Amino acid sequence: MATKHGMIDPFVEGQVREVDASGRRVISYGVSSYGYDMRVAPEFKIFTNALSVIVDPKAFDAKSLIEFEGDVCIVPPNSFALARSVEYFRIPRNTLTICVGKSTYARCGIITNVTPFEPEWEGHVTLEISNTTPLPAKIYANEGICQVLFFEADDDDVCERSYADKKGKYQAQRGVTLPRL
Repeated sequence: MATKHGMIDPFVEGQVREVDASGRRVISYGVSSYGYDMRVAPEFKIFTNALSVIVDPKAFDAKSLIEFEGDVCIVPPNSFALARSVEYFRIPRNTLTICVGKSTYARCGIITNVTPFEPEWEGHVTLEISNTTPLPAKIYANEGICQVLFFEADDDDVCERSYADKKGKYQAQRGVTLPRL
């Protein structure tokens, strides 16, 4: 589906498990057994309480975030960062996805939350990364962060109204996208 529909760009056909410049194994990415392990790009927005801003999804204030670009992002203890996928996704009308965190991060108390990719949604995925530990946590850019699972509808069960039909507010998003109402 990825090659037929241009669904994932760039698309990595196998699972990458190489060694980085420091001699450590890369957190795997690419095609997995039943899904695709997406990578986190080196663009982050890290939550800070320096300005004592209230986080309000109906009136989000970007002053609650600091921007960071780099190969390793440190998420403060009991804190949160937004990031984006390296890959740009184009979901066909007959497909829905869900994402689950990779076990390497989950076993360190780092949770990655991603909402489902609805039929005909496209864009970079905004990743919500929570550090649930009382210690700082490292996130490695350009390495695997979570696994996308794809669900394909039967030919006669394609959705009546896709994300594109609804003119969804996050359609064709690029970069780390903040909440919109």
